[in-house]
Amino acid sequence: MTNALDQLARHVVDTCFEDLSPAAIAATKTFCLDTFGVCVAGTSAPYAENILKVADSWGSGAEAAVIGLGDRFPATTTAFINGFHTHNQEYDCVHELAVLHPLTTIQSAVLAYGSRHGGISGRDLILALVLGVDVATSIGMAAQGSAKFFRPATAGIFGVAAAVGKLAGLDCGMLMDAFGLAYAQAAGTLQDHVEGRPSLALMMGFAAAAGIRAVDLSQAGFPGSHDVLEGPFGYFRLYEGVWDTEQVWAELGRVWRITQLSHKPFPSGRATHGGIDGILQLRAAHGLQVNELDTLILRAPTLIHELVGRPLLPDMTVNYARLCFQYIGALALANGQVDMGDFCSERLRDQNLHALAQQIQVVIDDNPDPNALSPQKVIAVMKDGREFTVEIPHTLGSPLRPLTHEEHLAKFRRCIAYCSRPLAPDTAERVIGLVDRLDELSNSNEIIQALCPVES
Repeated sequence: MTNALDQLARHVVDTCFEDLSPAAIAATKTFCLDTFGVCVAGTSAPYAENILKVADSWGSGAEAAVIGLGDRFPATTTAFINGFHTHNQEYDCVHELAVLHPLTTIQSAVLAYGSRHGGISGRDLILALVLGVDVATSIGMAAQGSAKFFRPATAGIFGVAAAVGKLAGLDCGMLMDAFGLAYAQAAGTLQDHVEGRPSLALMMGFAAAAGIRAVDLSQAGFPGSHDVLEGPFGYFRLYEGVWDTEQVWAELGRVWRITQLSHKPFPSGRATHGGIDGILQLRAAHGLQVNELDTLILRAPTLIHELVGRPLLPDMTVNYARLCFQYIGALALANGQVDMGDFCSERLRDQNLHALAQQIQVVIDDNPDPNALSPQKVIAVMKDGREFTVEIPHTLGSPLRPLTHEEHLAKFRRCIAYCSRPLAPDTAERVIGLVDRLDELSNSNEIIQALCPVES
């Protein structure tokens, strides 16, 4: 009798590039480019230099280059660093129904593994990314309760094993072993999210590297447990508690989950984006002046409050601030935008922003879905008694309200400009062109090289 994981393994092994829909291929190009840009921008985030220094002590080997930097390490180390860079600014694309960032772990691992073997074709890259996203998001979507662990890492590691396993040519039995070996390394705590610690992004790196190790072990003939999703000590029972695979699994091969990804238009927790969008709409429609505002209320589902309803702190870390709607909302109110430069120490301690943030509230609505991110409502109550309200049925950047192509490219260009090392002036346009014809590209290393400093 097949179990849930066996069905995922068969989906990965049996699917070929020709099975993919044009929409899936187009979405892969879009979010592959987005992930490249966000990874490059992450080289400038706090603690990026610390990670690079310690990586030098983790063993020699020049299998794969770190995106945006060019430093070369063993594939697992490079996957770890790229995973950290991609998530450390909260700017990476997200699958809202699964509540995870699948490409952060998967793309970091796939590119590093591919580089170890001299690079991979664009078609193989697309297929691996699509299948990895299918696996990770299916597991996330099957979970029916509130998250108790950091799902982007705990479920993401299965997506990594699937994608890298596809590149490695694993059969079903070997892929099942790889899934079991990935589960043996699966970890991710929400405590770092609660405290706003930079170690949250480390978990993405750990998962990216561990997924490669799982495939390496499987290829070496090392067996893993096979009932690691629904077994008595499996993922769903231990990490999620309540689950239902039937509907999600029935859509394997019919609904490509990569088409359901959402852009993050702002470098902050996804749960802040509906509120930012609402504030920007109110500013545009009513010319809101902060000196006339009494209170701003974000009415949103429980998950929004759990993730970003945290109180403003007088001395916040960068990571805490990215997940604090009071601070994020104050930025949007005061500046009409939220961008990467808004998280420097000077801005984090701006007393005018702090005073404005104290006027912002996050209130839980009556949505019964514990994993819902929308709809949301923003209400501005003015000192003279006027009230302005905007409904946000779909968050900006989601499939039902996507960024325009130009907005998508503008974000990518901003990210490239934020690299910690100088890149060639034409880097952004070169990479846009390469990814646009990804299904015709012979070697993925061509993109990685284009994203490295000239001296690399």
